[in-house]
Amino acid sequence: MGVYKIRKYGDPILRTRCRPVDKVGAREKKILQQMAKAMYRAQGIGLAAPQVGVDFQLMVVDRGDNNPLMLVNPLILLKEGESVLEEGCLSLPEITLKIKRSKRVMVEGWNEDGEIIKVEGEGLLAHVIQHEVDHLSGILIIDHADQAERTCLDTKLKLLERKSRGYISL
Repeated sequence: MGVYKIRKYGDPILRTRCRPVDKVGAREKKILQQMAKAMYRAQGIGLAAPQVGVDFQLMVVDRGDNNPLMLVNPLILLKEGESVLEEGCLSLPEITLKIKRSKRVMVEGWNEDGEIIKVEGEGLLAHVIQHEVDHLSGILIIDHADQAERTCLDTKLKLLERKSRGYISL
């Protein structure tokens, strides 16, 4: 397994509804570890499997303690309140949007050892969890934009898509 490269907007896997994982074994654990390395190398705070070309429900989230949360088959059980934060995405470089999400969430999934865990997140952590869970369903931050924001982003998105398909280099 080589070094993961972050997939950019225009790559079809970013619009994929990822497959659930049947069990967590050595392969899945290695993928999660490689994803965490890729996330930190890119200076991100979250990363979902399709962003590195993997079609499984796997995600990693930086908790600020250099011990990333690793989740397999995450399911959001609880959403409370509202919060608006500026979000970016490693797959959409140079694009940020104010996104309204739940202020607090509880998510359940398996950890890297295959144990069922529940994690609560509030504020930024809640936003990151929801952002990465969105990725596992093929949803990007631009899908939360209103029509006016989307129109403003059109040129940037077209350039990103052309670059990801290898038509131009920037």
